[in-house]
Amino acid sequence: MNSILRDSNANIEALQAQKMRDMLALCARGHPYYRRVWSEAGIDVSTIQTLADLERLPLTPKQHMMDAPEDFRLHLPDLPLHERVLWEVIYTTGTSAEPTPVYITTHDYHAYLFQSARVAEISDVRETDVIANLFPLTPAPMGAFVRSVTNAYAAGATIFAALPGAAHGSFNVHRSLAQAVRAIALHRATILWGVPSFIRRVLLAALESKADFSSVRMCAISGEASSPAMREEIRRCLRELGAQGTTVFNRYGSTELGAFAQCCEDSGWHNPAPEIQFHEVVDADTGRRLPDGERGALAVTHIDRRGTVLIRFLVGDTVSMERTPCPHCGRNGDRVMGPVVRTKDLVKVKGMLINPAVLLDTLQSLPLVDEIQVVVQRSDMSDPFSMDELLIRLATHAPDRDTLAAQISERVRDAVRVRPRVEFAEARDIYDPASQTKASRFVDRR
Repeated sequence: MNSILRDSNANIEALQAQKMRDMLALCARGHPYYRRVWSEAGIDVSTIQTLADLERLPLTPKQHMMDAPEDFRLHLPDLPLHERVLWEVIYTTGTSAEPTPVYITTHDYHAYLFQSARVAEISDVRETDVIANLFPLTPAPMGAFVRSVTNAYAAGATIFAALPGAAHGSFNVHRSLAQAVRAIALHRATILWGVPSFIRRVLLAALESKADFSSVRMCAISGEASSPAMREEIRRCLRELGAQGTTVFNRYGSTELGAFAQCCEDSGWHNPAPEIQFHEVVDADTGRRLPDGERGALAVTHIDRRGTVLIRFLVGDTVSMERTPCPHCGRNGDRVMGPVVRTKDLVKVKGMLINPAVLLDTLQSLPLVDEIQVVVQRSDMSDPFSMDELLIRLATHAPDRDTLAAQISERVRDAVRVRPRVEFAEARDIYDPASQTKASRFVDRR
């Protein structure tokens, strides 16, 4: 086990403070966005000396980076070659149609290898593993697909790509769901690595075709929020397939920051490399740092980065933080604690503020539900002033649909205090992995 996560928190934070000062000095010389923002706020960044002082700097909304990604790239021609040349550009999605580029220098790529090795150590990814990369092959190089290879390199593991996703381009390189199932059985994959909704579809297809998935011991999920019910559904499929293990490793993180690491499914998420980034939970309105245990907005600061650099960057999630030794593995440092609530996902329906994650958790716990989608729309789509309607679309193999519809209606009302309308559909009409990158579990059509 790496010594720094066994070191005292005081020593970890002393190292972080020194790296933070060095990072802020580089930003003051060559970061277009922060030079401008700090100047407008009258901040002399050289006075930011401790981690506590970081609270004096403004928060960075995600939208600011999406609006002007080039302004978040460090420009310092006097840096050594490996710190300024681009190794790769990966993209992250957001609220606009165009994906946002994230610039990775050679220095940053090495840092991500370092971080990934820690993630592998904490989450028990082994050099003997065979990883099936089930992330879609997308028009822009998305972080999840590209970084699956880097994670395998860092762990010393073997990896292959199934190449699913919506077909695009002229070379016909995408592969079908059935081909993904065949590849997993052929290569004796031990880890399924991908979006949870697609991993579930792969497992269901494997059950239907009676594929040999006995080698699988873990699913590493990322790319969309997953409920406890979804994770239990994945475990159920693994058990029915006779898999050697049923671990579901929730790779919580982001393209901009990399993955946080769970030592077990019931733990929080460790900061695997406190030498690279610093986490805090803040009041998103004031920027005030909140004490450990209090829920607020997660903000992350790069402290050893050379491409796209982010300081007090609002990830967009509500969490809490703990810095006591982990009760499961004993590691020190900070841990992000759930439940993770995507702040942008809280929506108001019929005057009630609801959390779609809670709603989906309620629905996905039903064993007879094959596919599910929650739709918020106007009760009369031709009338923009008509009342809101909560529509539950589902595919099922239940013999008694009326009873299931009544059960769902009651469960949803109890969970979010809004009674829905239930509509049955074919599974492929809700989520077709041949034409959709991700399942759209929650859709607001208003």
